[in-house]
Amino acid sequence: MEAAGACAVFDGVNSPVTQSFGLGIFEELSAESLDAFERFFQERKAPVQHEVSPLAGVQALELLCKRGYSPVELSSVMYRAVATVEQSGIAVRTVGPDEAAVWANVSARGWSHEHPELREFLEQSMWLCTARDEAISFLAEIDGVPGAAGSLCLHEGVALFGGAATVPELRRRGLQSALMEARMRYAMEHGCDLAMMVAEPGSNSQRNAERMGFRIAYTRTKWRLGED
Repeated sequence: MEAAGACAVFDGVNSPVTQSFGLGIFEELSAESLDAFERFFQERKAPVQHEVSPLAGVQALELLCKRGYSPVELSSVMYRAVATVEQSGIAVRTVGPDEAAVWANVSARGWSHEHPELREFLEQSMWLCTARDEAISFLAEIDGVPGAAGSLCLHEGVALFGGAATVPELRRRGLQSALMEARMRYAMEHGCDLAMMVAEPGSNSQRNAERMGFRIAYTRTKWRLGED
């Protein structure tokens, strides 16, 4: 659903994608627009959640607090110019539909190690990721063994770095940096000029990105409506 300059997405009751995006950015947030978004989720028996940028302003955050919302998650939105980078020497390659199972397995193993509550969702959704339009899946390998998976979505000159995860037994081997470098080269070769990604504040992912020249544009907050 699109309303008040934002959109709401329902991808299942327990999906982390079930939330709104862009609230308060393109139109001032009002009680009436919040009513519409809340009905959208409540009619589907899903939690009411909004991913909100600080650019929405203090008044929008005050309204969320008055309505009974609480912050439940923070994430850093990061960016840098697309440019040539050095190659680490670790093998990284793109994969097609014939290796969707391999990519999905590596990705799910990497993510679920730190987020076990997402394991079922990841197992179901990773297969779909390799089939998205304008999305490319990457595998990083050590001695021929796939150890890290990542994705890249291209849209109107913007390269979104997403879905990067390393299996526990091959961490601290440079796989994440290699994935970052390979995706940056791919973005440059395909005409992108802006790279962006999202990371948990203070995480290894954010530190890896900062070493690659990414800077924080803003830290967004996920707000959830409390249940009476």
